[in-house]
Amino acid sequence: MADERIEILKSILLDLHHGATAEEVQEQFNKHFTGVSAIEISLMEHELMNSDTGVTFEDVMSLCNVHANFFKGAVKNVEVADTDHPGHPVQIFKQENLALRAALLRIRRLLDTYAQTDEAEMKTELEKGLMRQLGLVGQFDIHYQRKEELMFPIMEKYGHDSPPKVMWGVDDQIRELFCEAKTAAEDLSNLGIEQARATFENFAAEFEAMIFKEESILLMILLESFTQDDWLKIAEESDAYGYAIIKPAEKWMPARQSFTEAEKEAAEKTESEAAASEELVSDGTIQQVIETPDGQVTISFKPKKKKAENNFDRQTQQSFGHGYLSVEEANLILNHLPMEITFVNKEDIFQYYNDSVPADEMIFKRTPSQVGRNVELCHPPKFLEKVRFIFKELREGKRDKFVMWFKSESRGKFVHVTYAAVRDKAGEFQGVLEYVQDIQPFRDIEEDFYRGVD
Repeated sequence: MADERIEILKSILLDLHHGATAEEVQEQFNKHFTGVSAIEISLMEHELMNSDTGVTFEDVMSLCNVHANFFKGAVKNVEVADTDHPGHPVQIFKQENLALRAALLRIRRLLDTYAQTDEAEMKTELEKGLMRQLGLVGQFDIHYQRKEELMFPIMEKYGHDSPPKVMWGVDDQIRELFCEAKTAAEDLSNLGIEQARATFENFAAEFEAMIFKEESILLMILLESFTQDDWLKIAEESDAYGYAIIKPAEKWMPARQSFTEAEKEAAEKTESEAAASEELVSDGTIQQVIETPDGQVTISFKPKKKKAENNFDRQTQQSFGHGYLSVEEANLILNHLPMEITFVNKEDIFQYYNDSVPADEMIFKRTPSQVGRNVELCHPPKFLEKVRFIFKELREGKRDKFVMWFKSESRGKFVHVTYAAVRDKAGEFQGVLEYVQDIQPFRDIEEDFYRGVD
């Protein structure tokens, strides 16, 4: 990838940020690019947000649609095997977008029909249908969560940290627009069809623009960067978040051959073909003589010593606090605590979470792909300042814990959250422990059943 292409893209985007229209810079773009790699767009955004240009994350996010429209039709397509399989994450992602688009069309038809009828009974039925379809569209949040929690961490691992940050910020704006559209639809009879239609179209415009960004830019970055193992990890962890409207028709199980088997076959083949010309010398070096028309070539190979296997026994008792536990017992105890636990170390890296409940029942969903991620990247951009403030106060010893709670109407839970500083015996900050619990069952207790014993 040529550095000058990145510089040209960055220059064009800076012109846009400084007020130029897309039409004014289109000629310059066409002159240098017949097809632009999504990776180049990612690198360009990273350069913009991490240089002294003065362009901030908020600036890039505010012009996200301008950027997307600018690159429309110019982004180079990427073909990867298996992505058309019904169970592949890419195929699921695209099928969800199709289903969500279809629901948008049905809502538009319902709104049009509502505007054309004066019959009260029919209006009532149309309002019910409208709410059903909005309920389907509302499942886009599941689609977004899988993208943000499963795809973004792997992107960051490959150095593409700017597009996820920008896209997550726009995702949250779309969530807010949807809430406004749903509220207007719920009060349709009082607000009137024109206001309900306007708020819906505000949401739909941004939502459809995001579909383009996902399929024409995001997926292209992923297809250029991700390995088959990355896609398999996403496929394995997707059930924890669920799916929007549609579910995978079948499980994606690509054909795999272990390197061990391949190496064994290759070694056996080489051994049978070259046995007569191989010689094992005293220090373990293998020499092989290859005959050529012009003479002999001798190749020497000395295998590296294999590392000793880790013989650590998870069942062995260890001194632990005021007693002793094995690693396996400690793990079981943590998983049986009636709360979700997350530990972020002193370097702000998400290091551990327990399995107190299945992933799909978690209040704050956690999956293995998030482990090793910077805590700032684990939260939506709109909460970033709050996260930084909490960690700063705990790190500097100004507070030992933060406690908060909220009512989750959709899940019927009253969620209690604590962020506590973890310090060693010397009082040195070692990280932050987050523990989350549903305390609704305690709030539902109406009588104290405890009876004392004389």
